Amino acid sequence: MIGYISDNLLIPILDFFYGLVPSYGLAIVALTIVIRIALYPLSAGSIRSARRMRIAQPVIQKRQAEIKSRYANNPQKQQEELGKVMKEFGSPLAGCLPLLVQMPILFALFATLRGSPFADVPYTINLKVLPADQIAAVEPKPFNSASHSIFIAETDHVPVIASLPRGTKLGVGDNATVNLHTKDGRDFDEVLTAVDNPSRFAPNWSITKGDDVVSVGDDGTISALAAGDATVEAKIPGLAARSGFLFIKALGQVGFYADGDINWDIAILVGGFGLTLFLSQLLSGMGMPANPQQATANKITPVMITGMFLFFPLPAGVLLYMVIANIFQALQTFLLTREALPDNLQKILDQQMTQQTVPANSTTLSSGDSRLPFEPKGGK
Repeated sequence: MIGYISDNLLIPILDFFYGLVPSYGLAIVALTIVIRIALYPLSAGSIRSARRMRIAQPVIQKRQAEIKSRYANNPQKQQEELGKVMKEFGSPLAGCLPLLVQMPILFALFATLRGSPFADVPYTINLKVLPADQIAAVEPKPFNSASHSIFIAETDHVPVIASLPRGTKLGVGDNATVNLHTKDGRDFDEVLTAVDNPSRFAPNWSITKGDDVVSVGDDGTISALAAGDATVEAKIPGLAARSGFLFIKALGQVGFYADGDINWDIAILVGGFGLTLFLSQLLSGMGMPANPQQATANKITPVMITGMFLFFPLPAGVLLYMVIANIFQALQTFLLTREALPDNLQKILDQQMTQQTVPANSTTLSSGDSRLPFEPKGGK
């Protein structure tokens, strides 16, 4: 599904924006904003639900405990009363559905920006080399990799697959050539004959595991040297992987630290991601009662995630998308925190805020009544 969304929705939108503004950096910004606007109703539902649950959760937990205690011997009545609580305040899981619905699109957007034209596209092939006397008993099973859209011009791309007709199991002394081809069967080399300077799209072959088990030539021919496991990778250069944007040296650049040098553009992007994530979390608590545990989490989480992305191999183009998406999320959160709450939740919020303003040794409201606004008078 993710590949289908990427090929049939996101890449055409990307082509459209590149046609308007011939800059892949601006195309990333435009694509991110368009997708975020399209998903606004879904993400707004998640933000609203999280805000309301943050207010209602203490009340829900108290009500549930009382109901379970009161109707401990009457499961049917217990479920009926618990259902009324959920109907009144909503289910804590209500915000998960909008999030789940939008995740395939967001994953597809993430995958699109990790591939061509913004980054070099890897095709990874895991091989098993068997002794020559054992390979004859193995039934060949053709191997086909996932399809990736490879840009061979600014708005011209083809879906390319890597395949091994006899599969990924080889015998010692065998040779096998990886075939890069389109979905309709054309060799990738044939596609490149119509491109200026086709050598710039020539795949780079390497062995990432088991260099004593196999060898690989520049044409993708694999030679099995010894029994064992090996991994061969073909990496097709991305058209815009080395294109810059603003302070970014290359959209396909990966890593905060490489070859003994600090990539300050990556550092700025990662720092921007952490700052905008912190801002979004800070805005989500606007107008809410103070929560020391939540405040601590809001401080620690951005630091942890930012630290992870300093060394997590993400292309600069993906980090640019993440910063823009966080800015959009922070703006959306700010707007939604100013939205009016349902009357029952507003009363609870007012009660919570009032309780935080009274002296620490005060345990009752000014009226002398410690009941919450929705609770009935009288005993349990």
